[in-house]
Amino acid sequence: MAETKNDTANASKSTTQKNRRRPARGGSGADVTKEQNAEHGFTASKELSERLQAVLVDLIELSLQGKQAHWNVVGTNFRDTHLQLDEVIESAREFSDTVAERMRALHALPDGRSDTVAEGTTLPEFPQGEIATSEVIDLITERIDAVCQTCRDVHDDVDEEDPTTADILHAVLERLEQLSWMVSAENRTPRSR
Repeated sequence: MAETKNDTANASKSTTQKNRRRPARGGSGADVTKEQNAEHGFTASKELSERLQAVLVDLIELSLQGKQAHWNVVGTNFRDTHLQLDEVIESAREFSDTVAERMRALHALPDGRSDTVAEGTTLPEFPQGEIATSEVIDLITERIDAVCQTCRDVHDDVDEEDPTTADILHAVLERLEQLSWMVSAENRTPRSR
């Protein structure tokens, strides 16, 4: 059955209403040239690509939520929390770039588009508006831990297929678990003796 102009307009309108964005033009991206198809070396399986994509979207979402918190945190220890959030954001951005570039090195296609991130992340939505420092600490710690859990969930399968890529996950885990400890310590009190 032939698609009519009306069908196309309705589909476009539906997409626009859903996310207020115009649909992408040009299909699925640039055509790959014969020379680009001639790349050799290790190629990630579909499963490895999907596992790395899961880590990628969580890292991107962590950086975005970290910025949301950074802009809206208020209260006691504001400056320390504000600066600490910068460390979380910087680490998440750096690691998302590392993961995406590793995917490309393995001939996989990372997808960091906002719709893809929103649909694929394991992180819960971050609240809107001003948030007290103590609550931000708990919310960001929960989200850092969620990214770490995603890394741990995919780690063994990634390691089995590509130990080099598993080393990247080790670096992500090492830094994010350190940040989780440092951020969460803001709300802890020592146990009484």
